[in-house]
Amino acid sequence: GNAARLLTKYQYECCTFNDDIQGTAAVALAGIFSALRLPGVEKDLSKHRFLFYGAGSAGIGIADLIVADLVTNNGVSKDEAKRSCWFLDSKGLIYAGRANLTDEKEKYAHENPPSLEDKTLLAAVRAIKPTALIGVSTIPNSFDTAILKEMCALNARPIVFALSNPTSKAECTAEACYRETNGRAVYASGSPFAPVTLDDGREFVPGQGNNSYIFPAVGLAVCLCGAKHVSDLMFLESAKALAAETTEEDLAKESVYPPLTKVQTVSASIAYAVCKQAEKEGLATRPVPASPDEIEKRMYDPAY
Repeated sequence: GNAARLLTKYQYECCTFNDDIQGTAAVALAGIFSALRLPGVEKDLSKHRFLFYGAGSAGIGIADLIVADLVTNNGVSKDEAKRSCWFLDSKGLIYAGRANLTDEKEKYAHENPPSLEDKTLLAAVRAIKPTALIGVSTIPNSFDTAILKEMCALNARPIVFALSNPTSKAECTAEACYRETNGRAVYASGSPFAPVTLDDGREFVPGQGNNSYIFPAVGLAVCLCGAKHVSDLMFLESAKALAAETTEEDLAKESVYPPLTKVQTVSASIAYAVCKQAEKEGLATRPVPASPDEIEKRMYDPAY
């Protein structure tokens, strides 16, 4: 589609952002940041390898923000950072030299790809050996038993994010993921799923990677500080701020996001982080609020 092209064209010409690309990216990266805090998960983002199932603008946006963090905060070169992200679309693995790739897909078309048995997701998982599998395909139940078992064979604690909406298009349900991996997978979804209790009594509360954590907070920040443009680093800061709102209590339930019931307080913290980043980049035209509390006081309350 035109989303990525229009964002690239207008991002620094006017004050605009694309929630499907940038909001999705920020909420997904926040979940990844939280996942790194869980026992048994490699803490160093630069040591992770991501396989995206689906190569639309949302998935590529997530990869772009992962790359931005690796380059900005982990000292990784841009080329090396991009090579940590691999994509599988309807025609198979994306690699350098494959015909008819869009400009967006071309960014992640790597040289010297591993050889695959076939064009299936299972073959890609076996060849790429990802630590994290990100579903942005809208193909329901594509993360089947074989895929989930293979992810567990490769990793002590695989990251499995089934981000497609609505629930009927999720790559796997929370229950399927937790049961097939015996609770080893770190799971999040784009749509809400009920808590899951395994036969041994362990309860898991799946985190919902919902853009509503991000886009209202970014919009609020833009209004409060009078941002001239909305930069990529503002979304990186929003991801870090959202992850910081995920408590140890949330993680104890295996949830990589705070409950959506806390979205107003969480939004204030994210908006504050975005305002500070706008100020840092010289994009703020108004004084930045002194704290998240001050921001929350300035939110409109529709109660009457």
